[in-house]
Amino acid sequence: MARIRTIKPEAFSSESLAAVSLSAERTFFGLLTQADDHGRFRDQPAVIAGLLWSLRPDHGPLGVEDDLTQLAAADLVCRYEGDDGKQYLHVVTWHRHQKINRPSGVRAPPCPQHDGPADVREPSRRTPRPLREGAVSPHGGLTEESRRLSEISLNRETSGQTAFDEGSLSPRRPDLGPRIVDLGSVPSGGASAPAPTPVVSAKQLLGEYVAACAHRPPEKFLGHLGREVQQLLAEGIAADHVRAGLDRLRAKGLSPSVLPSLVNEAMNASPSQANARTPHRAWTNPADVEAAYGGDL
Repeated sequence: MARIRTIKPEAFSSESLAAVSLSAERTFFGLLTQADDHGRFRDQPAVIAGLLWSLRPDHGPLGVEDDLTQLAAADLVCRYEGDDGKQYLHVVTWHRHQKINRPSGVRAPPCPQHDGPADVREPSRRTPRPLREGAVSPHGGLTEESRRLSEISLNRETSGQTAFDEGSLSPRRPDLGPRIVDLGSVPSGGASAPAPTPVVSAKQLLGEYVAACAHRPPEKFLGHLGREVQQLLAEGIAADHVRAGLDRLRAKGLSPSVLPSLVNEAMNASPSQANARTPHRAWTNPADVEAAYGGDL
């Protein structure tokens, strides 16, 4: 039966095919679709003409015979007699250009010049499934329980299901723990994961700055300020420090260029600068009561 074959682009620049006529070249390409999975076909010009030239009655068996003679002279096909006394032909470069995924059985005797003495089918590429631990060879004796478990496992595998060992998790659903536990309760034995820290963007900080202003600053000012804020955040400076620098910038009405200095001041201010109020001291009785109270006591 004809199968789908491959014709490489290099075939049209082949010197061997260029040495034969156009009809012989077409016959050669047609033989690729009619040959078996080993590149062999019956050497019958009348049959080949009926298969390949049925709509061209001017090219009959005599023309096909001439084509095969040219192809054999160019070493593109090999014409031989099989062990059964019948004539066969073989595409010489078949295995070089045709890659058959699952070749069928032998339908024609091998070519004595290009094939080995015995042509057998290619072995299957499937790797045998290894037996699991505890499994018994099918050639050995099986108890009734072992046979029942083997049949269950085989039915699961052949139906497309994957068998899991005891205690394994389903690949499609997460492990939700025991089903009797309320899924809304906090799991015991450990603290829950901390809530993720919200990411503050430069646009958000700039929006807070504009909202705190009595009037909206000019766009050029805001554009410059936005670039400064974005650069500070990109350096890994905390948003709270940048926000404190923006508060100082708004209170003093300075240029956006000094924002890094104000942020640095907010980050690295000394305790006395951070808290301008007089530190609290415990109450003590005055040493000079007369001077402290002016004789009111």
